Amino acid sequence: MEPEYLQHDLVLPQSEDLFRLGTDAMVLADFVRLPSGASVCDLCAGAGAVGMLLLAKDPDCRVTAVELQEAAVALMRQAADQNRLEDRFTPLQGDIREIRSLLPHGSFRHVVCNPPYYPVGSGFTARSEAQAIARTELCCTLDDVLDAAGWLLPTGGDLCLVHKPERLTDLLSGLRARGLEPKALRLAAHQPDAKPSLVLLRAVRGGKPGLDVRPPLFLQTSDGLPTEEYRRIYHLPND
Repeated sequence: MEPEYLQHDLVLPQSEDLFRLGTDAMVLADFVRLPSGASVCDLCAGAGAVGMLLLAKDPDCRVTAVELQEAAVALMRQAADQNRLEDRFTPLQGDIREIRSLLPHGSFRHVVCNPPYYPVGSGFTARSEAQAIARTELCCTLDDVLDAAGWLLPTGGDLCLVHKPERLTDLLSGLRARGLEPKALRLAAHQPDAKPSLVLLRAVRGGKPGLDVRPPLFLQTSDGLPTEEYRRIYHLPND
C-alpha cells in the first residue's frame, strides 16, 4: 500500500487490490459547485478521493461517504485521520441498494457519485474481485445509483456524477424518470482529436427543463502536453 498525494496537501491511502485514484474522480470534484458549508453525500465513494477534494475546497463542508467494500471504508477512515478531517468526513459502510435503511429521505441537498461504469458481461477485465465491484455493475447498477440519489435529495437538491459517454442515453432517461432534471453536461476527452472518454452531468430534483451543454474538457493538447485546465485541476505549476 502506498499513499497518493493530492492537491491541498491531502494524502489518500491507496491499495493495489482496490481501484486507484483516477482522472474521473479529479474531474468530478472539479465539476462540482457547492455553496459554503454544504452537506454532501458521496455514493460509491471508494477510498474517498472525491469527498476529500470537496472538503479541501471549503473548510465548512461536510461529507458522508457511502461505500460497500469494507477495505475501502478502512482506507477512508485512515485518510480522515491522516488529514485530520474526522469531524467533517463520515465514512459509512453500506449497500446503496439499501439506502432507505442507511440514511433518511431528503437528507442531503447535494449528492455526488463516481459509480461503476460497465454492465456485467461488457468485456471489462478486472485485476481483482474488489476492482470488479468498483468498476462493473456486479453490486450496483446505474439504476441503483439514481434510485439512491432520488431518495436522498429533496426538491431543489442536486446530483453530480461522472460516467461513460456510451451510457448517456441511459443516464438522461433514468434521471428524468426519477424527477431529476439534467441541467449541465460536459464531455471530457484526452486530446482534442480523441473521442470523449467521460461525461460529467449535474441534475436537479424537480428542476425545470433546460440543459446547459458546456464546452468539452481536454486533458492534453494535440502534442500530448497537459492543458491549462488539466494543470488547474491537478494544481500543477505552469511552465
